[in-house]
Amino acid sequence: MTETKPTRTARRGRIFPEIQWTPEQQAQWRTEREEIRKRCQVIFDRVKPELMQTHYNWYITIEPLSGEYFIDKDEMAGALKAHEKYPSCKLHTFRINETGVCGTI
Repeated sequence: MTETKPTRTARRGRIFPEIQWTPEQQAQWRTEREEIRKRCQVIFDRVKPELMQTHYNWYITIEPLSGEYFIDKDEMAGALKAHEKYPSCKLHTFRINETGVCGTI
């Protein structure tokens, strides 16, 4: 006799509940992200010329407070290295090229 296996219905949609932010909270988040990007941009502009010669189109993840950066061919691998050393800090990733942009719009 064959046993029937129970079928499970897969959940569809989001796993986490949506975050309900007020417009003020959204504006504050955007402002914080922009400040971090600006601090990281200064570091990126300083090291970009020498890195473009040896690591063109690689990724650089920068920790803005210490100025330390992590370089890797894979975007996520570099970010994971940075998060291992700085687990509670906000980081920013650039692509080592003329524009510093990681993707396309």
